[in-house]
Amino acid sequence: MRIRFWGVRGTIPVPGPDTIRVGGNTSCIEVRTSDDQLIIIDAGSGIRRLGQMLQQETTGRITGNILISHTHWDHIQGLPFFSPALGRNNRFVLVGQKRVDKRLEEILAGQFIEPYLPFSYKTLPADLIVKEVNNGETIIIGENTSVQVAELEHPGGCLGFRIENDGVVFAYCSDTSHPDGGLNENVLRLAEGADLLVHDTHFTSMAERNKFSDWGHSAWLEAAQVAIEARVKALSLFHYAPDVTDDEVEEMLGRTRAVYPRTMMAREGLTVHLPLPQEVW
Repeated sequence: MRIRFWGVRGTIPVPGPDTIRVGGNTSCIEVRTSDDQLIIIDAGSGIRRLGQMLQQETTGRITGNILISHTHWDHIQGLPFFSPALGRNNRFVLVGQKRVDKRLEEILAGQFIEPYLPFSYKTLPADLIVKEVNNGETIIIGENTSVQVAELEHPGGCLGFRIENDGVVFAYCSDTSHPDGGLNENVLRLAEGADLLVHDTHFTSMAERNKFSDWGHSAWLEAAQVAIEARVKALSLFHYAPDVTDDEVEEMLGRTRAVYPRTMMAREGLTVHLPLPQEVW
């Protein structure tokens, strides 16, 4: 399984000299399975460059699955600028949380309207199929891949994902919080034994996390505790706050490694092949 990071920030894109090494785009990860199925996790601003790459490297039809953890803007704002959606022969299945108040397709289409954009969701030439899923549901992609979804603790709701492909496990738990003095059980289940866990590290300290506990995010220490408790093989920091500089992210990486040594720092352009070889550490 190949993992490539296209956007690693939260809240809002923050291009500039203080974010150039880690990257300033919001959440987007590309997953390629052993049978070359394309899975995109979240459609933050990073999906724009991913779309450009797909068009450059793909001859013929582009197909894939886009897993939407939740519809806060930093996780869907890049979708209108995902150029493969403008290709008439292309096909994508958009997977997101089933809600009682509004259909997922309505929410996604809501940012494709005047006065925000000069075109509508319904005019996109690509074949877009929206699939709503519930907590605990498992979907099958291709012949060798399953995706288990679970609800996370975040305002408005959020899904985490466990992708299993030919014995390799990748877990994605961004935009999540944990109960005081404990760890979220759904996060632990998704992460159990994973070859790589991508976990929310929006806050650089527990003091900051406790001050803004209603924001639905985690600190690096909680991510490390999940990695230890769930016996994951490697941890990746992710979803850095917009005001956190590259230097501060690297400092956070050092502190996390002191607790859980097999930790890496998600940054734009980073490609990881799973399972990771032992010599990485």
